[in-house]
Amino acid sequence: MSEALIQIEYDGPIAILSNNRPEKHNAANDAMDAQLWEALAELAARPGLRAIVWRGNGKSFSSGRDTTELGVRTEDISDFDFIERGHAGAQHFFTMPCPILAVLKGWVIGGSFERALLCDMRIAGEGARMMLPEIRHGVVPDSGGTARLFQMAGHGLVTDLALTGRPLDAEEALRHGIVSRVVPDDKLDETALEIARAIASNSAFAVKMFRREIGRLASAGVQQSIREEAVNQSLVFASSDYAEFKAARAANREPKYRNR
Repeated sequence: MSEALIQIEYDGPIAILSNNRPEKHNAANDAMDAQLWEALAELAARPGLRAIVWRGNGKSFSSGRDTTELGVRTEDISDFDFIERGHAGAQHFFTMPCPILAVLKGWVIGGSFERALLCDMRIAGEGARMMLPEIRHGVVPDSGGTARLFQMAGHGLVTDLALTGRPLDAEEALRHGIVSRVVPDDKLDETALEIARAIASNSAFAVKMFRREIGRLASAGVQQSIREEAVNQSLVFASSDYAEFKAARAANREPKYRNR
């Protein structure tokens, strides 16, 4: 049996989904991604589910893509098809029949931060640190986070985060509306479950209709952006600059980019 990199538990009509690679700060690899999509498909088909809490075991929600696997294909698949497959799994964030609450603690980085942004709500522990470091690794954000952050906080902040790769702390994220609450780290899971129970106590049909309306307002632009990101990232992977980035990293030297 393969290792459970994504765990599912239930509290009545609430599912608790946990990233389970704590020794790596829940850095995502191919196997973990596959289990996440399988878990979301399972939850989407579960009758009577009223809310999902998505959290991480250990110190962090997720430190993003495992950098040892960045740009590495473990099977015979093109970069574009690999990215599109991940995007197909991410559609569950838009189509899930109940709300998803992302519970952010420790490091919340890269694609994992972007996926959390696709959830219905986010709360953060006081020690949470969010980042979009992709450009520092020679690639671009490609999981919908650019569009969602643009909706939430505008051009200036998303450009700042993406082009500098700097960390965003929980209080700044709260000021920009990226998270709706900041709580002490030791109260984070307890608070998340309280919120999920409050949602689950409401009329399921009323919740569904609200999410339908908020989705109409917000999701179409993000989904369009994701489709464009798949093309952009494929071009980056095929570029001379990305090849130079990898060569420079392997040789422990400064890269010499040619802008192509």
